[in-house]
Amino acid sequence: MAKNIRSPESRFEEYLGRLSGAVGHKDREEPLRAYLVGLCLPGDRKSVEPMAARIDPRHVRARHQSLHHFVSNAPWDDAAVLRVARDCVLDQMERHGAVAAWIVDDTGIPKKGRHSVGVTRQYCGVLGKQDNCQVVVTVTLANEAVSIPGAYRLYLPEVWARDRRRRRTAGVPDEVSFETKWQIALKQIDELRREGVPVAPVVADAGYGATTAFREGLSELGLPYVVGVTKETTVWAPGTEPLPPPRYRGQGRPPTLLRRVRGRRPVAIGLLAHQLPASSWRTITWRQGTRGNMRSRFAFLRTRPAHRDELRHSPRDVEWLVIEWPRGEVEPTKFWLSTMPSDTPPDQLVRLAKIRWRIERDYQELKQEIGVDHFEGRGWRGFHHHGALCIAAYGFLAAERARLSPPEPLSFLRAAPLPRGFKPRGSPGSTRTARPRVDRDLQSHPHQSRAAAATLHLVRTPSPCRIAL
Repeated sequence: MAKNIRSPESRFEEYLGRLSGAVGHKDREEPLRAYLVGLCLPGDRKSVEPMAARIDPRHVRARHQSLHHFVSNAPWDDAAVLRVARDCVLDQMERHGAVAAWIVDDTGIPKKGRHSVGVTRQYCGVLGKQDNCQVVVTVTLANEAVSIPGAYRLYLPEVWARDRRRRRTAGVPDEVSFETKWQIALKQIDELRREGVPVAPVVADAGYGATTAFREGLSELGLPYVVGVTKETTVWAPGTEPLPPPRYRGQGRPPTLLRRVRGRRPVAIGLLAHQLPASSWRTITWRQGTRGNMRSRFAFLRTRPAHRDELRHSPRDVEWLVIEWPRGEVEPTKFWLSTMPSDTPPDQLVRLAKIRWRIERDYQELKQEIGVDHFEGRGWRGFHHHGALCIAAYGFLAAERARLSPPEPLSFLRAAPLPRGFKPRGSPGSTRTARPRVDRDLQSHPHQSRAAAATLHLVRTPSPCRIAL
């Protein structure tokens, strides 16, 4: 019987062919296949040796060396792999609508020791506190149905950027210098824009949006945004703005800077929210959640941001200010500024502000199912190679979810049978001591797999559609 050319297996082979072109050398095709299969198969750890054991348990050492060289040393371009994964998902995303947003965010990867690239004591969102971790900045392309990280880069703390010895040991490229997270995000956004990725509003939380330079950078790139800000952010109340420069009196230089005077000053957003009348608030439902409709109270104002505008020659442009104040709360909970057009419907503003739930799901699956935080090497190249391959594996699953109705399990990806009593290093319950070179920075609390069988099931979505190759 002829094999169905539209089977998941055939699509996986086609996808591997496209990725093989991205990694370049013919000798990298086999370790590429093995690495992706290892990431997609169920397992408690997605570091090199446990994956080698699942793929080829009778030749673990040889397979381990092959995979380790491929991910840590081989000089292929991780950005090219990300482009293939991104384009694969975008082909299927179009079935569910245009790209709705570019979501900027970062995620922390807890890590022991101090030698793994980028590790230092800093805020880790996973732990909700300061701790030893690596932080990755991403830009995700998303709509309500599908999403895929389109850019992925490690944040290099200043203490690392200044340490030549650690940089050299970890293989940090000479051109990489210290940049804040929002500066990294702006560069990623500019690169995506120049590569011709479908443009969409940029969405970010207050960790990015509260930085005026980040918002100004987005406007200079010509991209609208819906970004979180803090309650301390100052704006001009609707209908007010700074005074123009005073009239020139014929002496000295003509005044050119805006003015603030007593009784005509900007106000903090948190204080402005308390001054709004009850008629300013409306209840809006933005999506269907697992526990029913997601809804809350919002106010929508047209205001001018006021950050240091007394040093400017002209007022800032009028923007949307969106304030969320759920019923029963004593204070407003969230605030956003947006440069979306003045005729944008309020419910669309809310949906954009709330679409960040997509990236939370991405991070959850990339960590718990794909193992993006399981890399045990220390180098810059290996860290980014592993991340790109994890996103490539996730991209195939995301494209399949968007394509299949009902979806089929990836049953063609089967783990090799393990010899009786075999326990690879890095697996739970193993009593063997790991080699320091591989496992010195192993996390003390690895994620527990939720897979119950040797298949990876896909979420049900509407009718199938072919990936354009």
